[in-house]
Amino acid sequence: MGAAVYILGTVTTLLCAVLLLRGYLRTRTRLLLWSALCFFGLAVSNLLIFVDLVIYPNLDLYLWRLLTAAVAMMILLYGLIWEGE
Repeated sequence: MGAAVYILGTVTTLLCAVLLLRGYLRTRTRLLLWSALCFFGLAVSNLLIFVDLVIYPNLDLYLWRLLTAAVAMMILLYGLIWEGE
């Protein structure tokens, strides 16, 4: 059951990233691009959760999961700061 939740979380964040990227390509609003990049990073983080807890439970990917999520959030923060001006 847990594996299904991890997969659904990954698919959901990936779908959000694709929809945000489509919105960016249609309107060229740069904040949509930064948001899409953030969600792609969060999808990678969710995929690492699945790999860490389901596929390789003996392998500790905790630091990599946190690092990818932090980088994704920093990308969004960068976009919010520079596009807000």
